[in-house]
Amino acid sequence: MGNPWRGEVDIEIDGQVWPARLSLGALAELEAALGAGSLVALAERFETGGYSARDVLAVLLAGLRAAGWAGDAAALGRAEIGGGPVGAARAAAGLLARAFALPEEAGR
Repeated sequence: MGNPWRGEVDIEIDGQVWPARLSLGALAELEAALGAGSLVALAERFETGGYSARDVLAVLLAGLRAAGWAGDAAALGRAEIGGGPVGAARAAAGLLARAFALPEEAGR
């Protein structure tokens, strides 16, 4: 089970649960890959519902890499994600929220 104190969110990929999290390096890669001008702009996409499927996949992929998942973007696009598209979007939003949470907010 993912540890919220470490910023982890459990993501089920093809029946296996991975404790994904976003490192600072992963966040920097996301900014560049998604053309976000800042981390705040990236988080705002999810807060306002202005995110795309590409955004969701990029966030999940970055978090899963930190968990040791060896797949790539194409494999993630073909994978069965627990909860389907809604579960994937929730997991991506959770990863971003926990990446910016203060320690006392991490367990929420």
